[in-house]
Amino acid sequence: MKSTGIVRKVDELGRIVLPIELRRTLGINIKDSLEISVNGNQVILSKYEPACIFCGNAKDVITFKEKKICPKCAAEISK
Repeated sequence: MKSTGIVRKVDELGRIVLPIELRRTLGINIKDSLEISVNGNQVILSKYEPACIFCGNAKDVITFKEKKICPKCAAEISK
């Protein structure tokens, strides 16, 4: 995992601020949903993408290398 060198304090309501540079780099916009995961003692924030990253289909998506993809697009890629 790559360290950014950015340190933020948690406020009294449990909030942190993600710096604009980081949000821009990761494509996180205002009102975007973030998925919160835990790996050991690490908290992982990921942009929530409930649909296929290629076609936008939200039905029967699977996770492949931490990305959502539908069966149709997966079949096209495997050709």
